[in-house]
Parts: sequence; C-alpha cells; structure tokens
Amino acid sequence: MAAVSLKSVRIVLWTLVVVVAIGATALFVLAPPKNPQTASIGGGTYSLVDHRGQAVDQTMLVGHPSVLFFGFTHCPDVCPTTMGEMAAWYQALGDEAKDLRGYFVSIDPERDTPAAMESYAAWVSPKMTGITGTPEEIAKIAKAWGIVAEKVPGKDGEYTMNHTASVLLVDRNGQYFATIAYQEDQDTALAKIRRLIDER
Repeated sequence: MAAVSLKSVRIVLWTLVVVVAIGATALFVLAPPKNPQTASIGGGTYSLVDHRGQAVDQTMLVGHPSVLFFGFTHCPDVCPTTMGEMAAWYQALGDEAKDLRGYFVSIDPERDTPAAMESYAAWVSPKMTGITGTPEEIAKIAKAWGIVAEKVPGKDGEYTMNHTASVLLVDRNGQYFATIAYQEDQDTALAKIRRLIDER
C-alpha cells in the first residue's frame, strides 16, 4: 500500500512539473521579456543648453514626438549623411511633421559650442535644435539613451569620435519608441515616424 502511495505521489509531482513547464513556456510566448538593449533606454536627468544658449533638460522631450540623434559637427561622414536624411524626412512628411521636434545632441562638447550647433542644425529644419553642454552632462544624456561615444586620437593633437549612428524616436511622454538604423530605407524610416506621430 505504501509503495502504491509513493508511486501516486511521484506521478502527481511529475504531472505538476510538466504543467508548470508548459505554463512557463506559454507565458514566455505570450509575454516575452523586453529586449535588454532597449528596455532601459531613456529617462535620466541632465542639464544642457540649446543652440540659442537656453538651458534645457530631460523635459525638452515631453509633450511632442521627437527624433533624437547624437553626433558632432566635425564628423566627416555619418553625421552629415544622417542630418541630410532627417532633412529629407521633414520634407517628405510636410504638414504631418508639424509637431515633430528634432534634436541633434553633441557628443563632442569640447568643440561644439551653441553657435556651432546652430549652424549645423539649422539647415535640417526649423524644428531641429542643437544641444550641447558640459562633458559631464553630455555623458549623462548619452548614458540615459544608451549612446556609445568614444574619442579617437589622431595626428598633431586632432581627434575624431566614434559613436552610435542610429536615430532614436521618442514618444510624447519622453519615452523610447523605436530606432532608425544608419542609412535605413527612407520608406521604412518614414513609416516608423508616422507611427510615432500617430501614437497617443
């Protein structure tokens, strides 16, 4: 009798193990974990300055959809290419982009003064704002948005910067929405931006 009871207990236990395993699998499929590369993007606090010399902080991204790009004015290729693409997005969207703000954040604040940022951002769109600040505050916003930026020494004291080349889309609550990859197909990029604009 004891042997039968033990056998019954084992059957029940193995049945529970199988049920739990199936339940866990179903939970994973129905509600997969957030992508660890995007789950922590956004947030943070920082004190910066725009290209007009006005103080700005993390609240600049709240209340409207935004495109957010990190780069530097001495960039030889990635930044001019991306800024050109952003100008084309604004042109293609027309009135659809009336609430879409753009931010070009310097990862080279040693050289990127507000005046330098203004001349660089102005040709993209009147809705584009150049952002700079102290190295410490730039490091804070870069970290908050998962941006990698690294100084690469050159000859005669010159240097360039390696940095994340993607454009980040930010929703009206100042939260990460999506990423546009470097030189992504324009139609794909515009579709993402339209979804961002329509998000409420």
